[in-house]
Amino acid sequence: MPKPIDPGATAGDREIVITRTFDAPRELVWRAFMEPAHVEKWWGPRGFSTRVEKLEARVGGRTRYVMIGPDGAEYPAEGTFIEIDPPRRFVSTDEFGEDFKPPDGMDLPQGMVVTMTFEEIGGKTKLTLRIAHPTAEDKKKHEEMGVVAGWQSSFDCLEEHLAELKK
Repeated sequence: MPKPIDPGATAGDREIVITRTFDAPRELVWRAFMEPAHVEKWWGPRGFSTRVEKLEARVGGRTRYVMIGPDGAEYPAEGTFIEIDPPRRFVSTDEFGEDFKPPDGMDLPQGMVVTMTFEEIGGKTKLTLRIAHPTAEDKKKHEEMGVVAGWQSSFDCLEEHLAELKK
C-alpha cells in the first residue's frame, strides 16, 4: 500500500527537481528513455551498467531495471507508468526492487513518483525530472543516498549516448 502524502509538507519540501538541456531533438531523447537498447547504453551513474528486464511503455506498464555497480553489486528498481504522453512527458512510480538488499541500517525512501517532461527548444530538449516523495523525510533519505549526483552522472552518460547517435 502506498505511503500517504504528508499533508503538512509542501511540494518543495517533498520534491527533488533536476533540469538538463540536451543537444538533441525531443523525439530522440524520448526514445532514449523508452527503448531498452538505448536505456542500457546510458542509465545509471558513470561506471555502472544497466540491464533492462522490463519496459512496457504504456499506462499501467511495468519497468524493471537492474543497475550493476563496478563491484558487481546489483541495484534493482521497479515502477509502473501512471501517465504517458509521447514525446512530452511520462509519470511513473519508482521503487527499489523487492530483491534489493540495502546496506546494513539503511532506511530506504518509499512511495516515489517520477515525472519527466521533455520540452523542445530550437532543436534541443529541455528535460525536467521531478521526484515526488510522500514526506520531507523520504526526500531527505533519497538525497542522502546521492540521488542528485547519481542522476547528474546518468545525464552525463545520456548526453554522450545522444552525441554518438547524432554522428
